[in-house]
Amino acid sequence: MRTIVINSQKGGSGKTTLCAHLAVEAERAGDGPVFLIDTDPQGTLSTWHEHRAAELPQRAEVPLANLAQGIEALRARKATYCFIDTAPTRTDENADVFRLADLVLVPIRPSPSDLWAAAATVGLLKQANIPFLFVLTQAKSNASITAQAAAALSHHGPIAETFISDRVHYAAAMTDGRTALELAPKGPAAIETATLWKHIKACLHANMEKTSTAGKKRHG
Repeated sequence: MRTIVINSQKGGSGKTTLCAHLAVEAERAGDGPVFLIDTDPQGTLSTWHEHRAAELPQRAEVPLANLAQGIEALRARKATYCFIDTAPTRTDENADVFRLADLVLVPIRPSPSDLWAAAATVGLLKQANIPFLFVLTQAKSNASITAQAAAALSHHGPIAETFISDRVHYAAAMTDGRTALELAPKGPAAIETATLWKHIKACLHANMEKTSTAGKKRHG
């Protein structure tokens, strides 16, 4: 099982929307079973899931203090992916969550304040040597600030080639427990989410190979 944590130090980055959409896309792509865990006290992901008519992805009710044991329980249930939504500002607790991740996704809106806020998260991740990937969210098509943000982020870590655009469907679908992919399965939101998910899987695979190679060198 691969554990993917979504975190941003700044509210409004779209982390919960990203978490829900990627989990649904993973199931849609045949990569399940997929489970969701909500560690944010606001419980937005949990509320979305409660409004959801579809059974998948599943959600596991796991207290933050027992997160490691909860992840192991999901692994025993043959889960393929676990997506964990986090609170934006609980730095110490999030540091513990990061250590359980195979990959941390850091959603960033293309704005100066969001870029500045990313520094704290990136510092924690680099200090603990945890793989991470920036994801530009709510991006304006063909806007110079989007390209500028991508260029700035690339100096601090890897950035997903696919951006999540500023589309009404993303927020509208969440109100009744759905996703933009389900509102319009062949629409632009569905296409960019599917492409992003493929990129994330490629990153996970590359990280696994890197870890395996490093292990062989240590024991060679």
